Amino acid sequence: MPLRYILPKEMGAGLLLLMLCSPLWAAKKVDLDYHVRLLPQSNQAEVRLTLAEGSAVRSLDFDLGVPGSYSDFKADGTWQLTPDPTHSRGLWHPAPGKAHLSYRVHLNPPRKKNGPETLITPHWALLRGENLVPAASLDQQDGTELVARLAFELPTGWKSVETAWPRIGKNRFRIDDAARLFDRPTGWVLAGNLGSRRTTLGETDVTVSAPQGEGMRRMDVLTLLTFVWPQVQAVFPRNPAKLLIVGAGNPMWKGSVATRNSIYVHSALPLVSESGTSPLLRELVQVFSGINEAPGDDWITEGISEYYAIELMRRAGGMSDERYQTLQHKLSAAGKGVTRLRGPHASQAMVARAVTLLQALDREIRLQTHNKRSLDDVSQALMRLDKVDTPTFIQLSESVLGGSSDVLDSPLLR
Repeated sequence: MPLRYILPKEMGAGLLLLMLCSPLWAAKKVDLDYHVRLLPQSNQAEVRLTLAEGSAVRSLDFDLGVPGSYSDFKADGTWQLTPDPTHSRGLWHPAPGKAHLSYRVHLNPPRKKNGPETLITPHWALLRGENLVPAASLDQQDGTELVARLAFELPTGWKSVETAWPRIGKNRFRIDDAARLFDRPTGWVLAGNLGSRRTTLGETDVTVSAPQGEGMRRMDVLTLLTFVWPQVQAVFPRNPAKLLIVGAGNPMWKGSVATRNSIYVHSALPLVSESGTSPLLRELVQVFSGINEAPGDDWITEGISEYYAIELMRRAGGMSDERYQTLQHKLSAAGKGVTRLRGPHASQAMVARAVTLLQALDREIRLQTHNKRSLDDVSQALMRLDKVDTPTFIQLSESVLGGSSDVLDSPLLR
């Protein structure tokens, strides 16, 4: 007599519910490969996009920015370029089957007075992934998921390339950005004859890389990061899989800037300035907080970044009370003449004034909540929002405070 297995009534109902709620098939995965060939002799890169099945994508509408940045377009399917004196676009309808789109991108922009942010030389290249593949609106077939990979073809003699994405092979990386429908390379990219140092902090693989001979203090950077990492994690509980820090000397821009899971710092910048602030920590806060301000509210992100660059160093034990007080006097003096924080661009004086405002808000929250809440709670709430403006910042702060804020009832924020 054959054996029969009878499911209990409760289990059978559960399986039926699972079948009704689950999709009958998984999303169809379609490969999207980016191939980048660096061309230092012409200050360009040749980029080729390959869709394993072009019919999976109805269209890609590219924002090409300033005319002339991209050129020599070749496409399988139809390509429509819409030129504009200030902002051009390109619309690609891929052909069925394996479909390619190729073009060239100019990597060396017009020189700025204080140096370029991106540069390709005969021996190395420092650039942004966003420039290699411009932003695009993706219209794809339902039930389709693009699997994106990035590969580099380096000039003869160049040894390696670093990106903010996980490495899956020699000069190859996997791109998977949950925040975007269209996965494309973003963050800093550095290629050439490089010197790199690596470590793991928390759950994040950290790489510090620079062209050889550019004066980058790689071990100093790793030491500072190791020192403050627990404090960063306590305020901003985020664990990127990878963090890339790149640098170079002259003629590069003498500053620091963060983009997706990556930071650029000019190799001549001090890790901690004479005043006690740190350009590196300021950018680290930008990466981990991920706070995006609405237009006209730069003071929020700039102020929070500078506030925590000071505060994290202090909490880690790298700043004495005496030096902290000295820094407070300097910030107060620098921001003394500021009467309004809201505006499209936050000056150094505005940032200094924003920091003193945030410090006062932190004291107010701690006092009113008997030290149970702080500005950390406000910052963690801001991390969850797509965009932050001043009214939202005030609302969240007063929610944490448990009432109206005297500090934020200020002409500075009107």
